[in-house]
Amino acid sequence: MVKNLHLEHPEDCILTGDLTVLDALLLPQHVSVKYDGAPAIVWGRNPETGNQFVGTKSVFNKFKIKINESHADIDNNHEGNVADILHHCFDNLPDTDDIIQGDFIGYGGDSAYNPNTICYVFDDDITVNIIVAPHTIYHSNSTLRDANAKPLLIRLEGSDYCKFIQPIASMGSLDDINDRISFAKQMAQLIEFPDNKEVIRLKKVLNDCIRQSIEIDPYDFEYENEFNIVSFWLLVKTIKEDILNLCYHRNGPNAYLPIDDELEQIDAEGYVIHNELGSYKLIKREVFSCANFNLSKMI
Repeated sequence: MVKNLHLEHPEDCILTGDLTVLDALLLPQHVSVKYDGAPAIVWGRNPETGNQFVGTKSVFNKFKIKINESHADIDNNHEGNVADILHHCFDNLPDTDDIIQGDFIGYGGDSAYNPNTICYVFDDDITVNIIVAPHTIYHSNSTLRDANAKPLLIRLEGSDYCKFIQPIASMGSLDDINDRISFAKQMAQLIEFPDNKEVIRLKKVLNDCIRQSIEIDPYDFEYENEFNIVSFWLLVKTIKEDILNLCYHRNGPNAYLPIDDELEQIDAEGYVIHNELGSYKLIKREVFSCANFNLSKMI
């Protein structure tokens, strides 16, 4: 387990020379749908006080910690739309002895919700008060600051006031992926992997290209080693996308993404896979990073 679980793209993980993800991709997986809600909501029982609380990821802050055990706490710690959402979550989330994190999708009363970039459409109007997509569980015997995270592997039971979205996700056979991962491991033996400072720079360059829809070409990089590492990054990225195409789910809302001023139906933002070697997010970055980038420019 790790503190405040941060999911990486498989192709970014290999930039340091750590090839653990290549083994992880072939192991049996727990697969879940990645939702595009906002804000992130954390709730449950505060191990320090024994009281129920709600909050954002700021409950894990090292210094300015914002844990809300009452409506007064919410008013003191938050404002605006986030405060309104937390007030509703405090009143409507079921009590639990665990510490859970999820994405806020919206308030009941409609069938279509657009919490962030993706629009989610249900078959019928939602009649409960709030909708949340839970994904992470934390464990701590001391403080929230010291909580350890892992993916939520159990299904939560909603209530008359709260709907939890947890579709059943699966993955097809990985038989055709084995040879490509073996080739990737062989290719890695020929690469001089960069230091941490260079990894940070490379990530920024690659992310900027993705957000701006610029094709990533290894020949555009100045040095031979950059050519090798970017070629390897692209190989792992295509392996990830092939695995992503094997993922599917049922029992969730339909998802739509704004593309060229129109809503285009998609399967999902992506998936999260988890096994004993780690947790990774599988996303078609060119589609979603570009959409998020363009949305932020319009707001």
